[in-house]
Amino acid sequence: MTTEQMAELYDKYKNAVYRMAFAYCKNKADAEDIMQETFIKLFTADIRFEDSDKEKSWLLKVTVNKCKDMFRSLRYKYSLTAIPLEEASLVYETPEESEVYHAVMSLPTKYRLVIHLYYYEDYSIKEIGAITGKNESAVQTQLYRARRKLKNILGKELRI
Repeated sequence: MTTEQMAELYDKYKNAVYRMAFAYCKNKADAEDIMQETFIKLFTADIRFEDSDKEKSWLLKVTVNKCKDMFRSLRYKYSLTAIPLEEASLVYETPEESEVYHAVMSLPTKYRLVIHLYYYEDYSIKEIGAITGKNESAVQTQLYRARRKLKNILGKELRI
């Protein structure tokens, strides 16, 4: 793979990978580290994808796995230094988007992850199951519960 191809892939997927990592770990520095590790794995692996959707799915699955690895590591257990959401370099179109995003980020990881993949990355329930390693009914249940929790947090029904 040439340097130009690497740069093109990085530019194409960097935001999606970063958003996924940040949604999982809620920490800018860790999200950046995970993003870097994910792209290193892509560039060093000898993998060919059928299309860009499969490429993006693979990247997001690797990102989730890297996040899980980080949470299991001893380094993480002894260095819980989260950056407040306001300092995470995220831009919102409206104040309501900011409110919804903060509510999503307050959810437990398993709910935050499926909400992010479904609403922010536009993946189907089947694709989310493949990325997270869960069956479709588990993903549907987590989406239902996450929506219910968001409704309680926000005090209204979401129309995303």
